[in-house]
Amino acid sequence: MTIPLEDNVSDIVGKAQRGLRISDSQLAEKSGATAEQIRAVRDGKFDHESLTRIAPVLQLDARALLDLASGQWEPEKIDVINGLAHFNTKYHDMTVNAYLVWDAESKEAAAVDTGADCSEMLKRIETEDLRVKFILLTHAHPDHIADLDRLRKKTNAPIFISERESASGAQSFAEGKHFYLGKLEIETRLTWGHSLGGTTFVVTGLAHPVAIVGDSIFAGSMGCGGVSYANAVRNNRAQILTLPADTIICPGHGPLPTVAKDKKHNPFFPVRV
Repeated sequence: MTIPLEDNVSDIVGKAQRGLRISDSQLAEKSGATAEQIRAVRDGKFDHESLTRIAPVLQLDARALLDLASGQWEPEKIDVINGLAHFNTKYHDMTVNAYLVWDAESKEAAAVDTGADCSEMLKRIETEDLRVKFILLTHAHPDHIADLDRLRKKTNAPIFISERESASGAQSFAEGKHFYLGKLEIETRLTWGHSLGGTTFVVTGLAHPVAIVGDSIFAGSMGCGGVSYANAVRNNRAQILTLPADTIICPGHGPLPTVAKDKKHNPFFPVRV
């Protein structure tokens, strides 16, 4: 299944404008782009000049924006990894991701988020003969925990979420807590900004390191910075993009890039980490 990118150029420009609190008129004044050019970008009509002018004002990478506008950013093709399963379900007018990770030897597993419907996840748990030891939540936004009650009842596993957020029946944990599944280790990193307790779960012990990031960062984009745009950018850069280059980023929406790919193509991070 090929999953399209979560955001296009208009989405990214809009997120940056809202995050930096820059109006259209301010953007025009600071960039030298005309009001017509800015409206065109908002309507999905891009040209090299307008994107090159507005990108630095919005602290975006112009080259990455141009690549996205020209269709040169392609979703990553990730080989199947034993011990990682990805589920993509429909939630109203969007789709949302959820994940399973497990240790192949012990069959101990963790579910990370539920998406809109955990049916396929439950089938995979049965097929792989897994014992779900934990249900881990990246954050508490409804699209990511819509089927939490059913998953908890079916697996009888405890639920964990950052101490900065809450979810029904969930236990809290502080940043830096580690979870263990057989030979796998799961490190928690606080990547708040999109939500108050947004957490990235870094899994080591599989064929490649994996970072399950919720809405902190997407392939070529990031969450909207609903709580704090500045901290969302800062935390993504410090906690996710400093991971090893072959780390597979597992976002809450869209396809799964590697750290190397996102560092090259994500317009929100113009200074290379």
